[in-house]
Amino acid sequence: MKNKKISLKSFIISLVLVALISGGLVYWVTSSEFFQSSSLSQNDLYKVHALYNDIQENYYEDVDDEDLIEGALEGMTDSLDDPYTSYLGKQEAGEFTESLSGDFEGIGATLTIVDDLPEVSEAPVKDSPAEKAGLQAKDKILEVDGKKTEGKDLDSVVQTIRGKKGSTVKLAVERDDENFDVEIKRDTIPLESLDYELDEDHQEVGSIEIASFNENTAKELRDAIKDLRKQGAKSFVIDLRQNPGGYLDQVEEMASMFLADGKTIVQFGTDEEITGKSKASEKLDGGFKVNEPTTVLVDKQSASASEIFAAALKESANAPIVGTNTFGKGTVQSVSDFSDDSEVKMTVQKWLTPKGEWINEKGVEPTIEADLPDYAYLPPLPKDETFEKGDQSDTVKNLHKFLQALGYDTKGDEFNDKTVQAVKDFQEEQDIAQSGSVDKKTSTAIEQEVVKKIQDSDSVYKKAIEELTK
Repeated sequence: MKNKKISLKSFIISLVLVALISGGLVYWVTSSEFFQSSSLSQNDLYKVHALYNDIQENYYEDVDDEDLIEGALEGMTDSLDDPYTSYLGKQEAGEFTESLSGDFEGIGATLTIVDDLPEVSEAPVKDSPAEKAGLQAKDKILEVDGKKTEGKDLDSVVQTIRGKKGSTVKLAVERDDENFDVEIKRDTIPLESLDYELDEDHQEVGSIEIASFNENTAKELRDAIKDLRKQGAKSFVIDLRQNPGGYLDQVEEMASMFLADGKTIVQFGTDEEITGKSKASEKLDGGFKVNEPTTVLVDKQSASASEIFAAALKESANAPIVGTNTFGKGTVQSVSDFSDDSEVKMTVQKWLTPKGEWINEKGVEPTIEADLPDYAYLPPLPKDETFEKGDQSDTVKNLHKFLQALGYDTKGDEFNDKTVQAVKDFQEEQDIAQSGSVDKKTSTAIEQEVVKKIQDSDSVYKKAIEELTK
């Protein structure tokens, strides 16, 4: 590809909804392991039982027993003051598991909002219910189960369309001024956690973008590399930017592919000692090795499993790491389930790099520093407000930074005459009514143009290509 296209999921202006509960670095333990022992006696728990009974008997209003228990469980994990340890109720647990499982239940169509209406943004997932029902890119969804969608936020529309496997949803669709209804039976939709292609200008370079480490990612990576090799790839760029982490076993398998057997992938321990090591081996990677030159891309949102992968290749394979310091999450969580399908996600140990460094709150340092411009990290503009002359706020300051990125001479935190003229000029270029104020339509258009600019000049990716082709 001529210029590496940064996917919209990777940056500020995500017009396609991605619902991801950050998993960090996790592994599952069984209920029997979780409950097999307890060091607490009945005396230790006396106050808990006493307070529970006191509330039930004496509180002046009716109390739901389940709410009390849920609150107590949440209170125990919250008291640890650890952002990665938490009690997850049944619904939260289901969403968390789904976020790492590599699939979800729905119809298999990706939506965006265009002119206040949800629109199918790309071809539906192959063999999905949406594809079988004939949905196409650019189809507008006017109603979901008889309820109008115009003006609704994307999250609420997506949650309405998604549902349990086997259930049905009725959509009112508009295509090329023709309206029709379609009834779709929901099913399990597999999600790929990575995307790959050959670089357009350097056909010998295979580019692999990994969004997360879910339960299928190691297999996906192996398949991607095999396919890229068939297409002529002689080296690889592994893009871990904005990757929040995932399953420990997956990153161990994946890192092992790039290391000689016996090389350390990651170490585990407590504050006092190293308790274990994971080393590259045929047992992990099945004998599948990647000996081609490889460069890894990271940024400040590359976390946990991403950091294990980057550190392993940096310290055990001398691979170039291009980007910025990573997030800095150096702990491992286990997930234990209760019989009612609720779960506890708990920090159980720290992990260290092959050379023994704990990167918690520090991150993995790149070997080659490179970053995107500051405007790539600006928060999105609010879509429920209109900004006009006289407004003064941090949001206006961010608006000016977006406009600066597009070549307009704006600055400061006040919406002034220069802002009005810049907005009018932009609106004229985009065939939008020249009001000089910034409403939802204009702010969305501004963000889209900034994304295009970021996509067309990815300096971090270009630096990686330079490293591989020098």
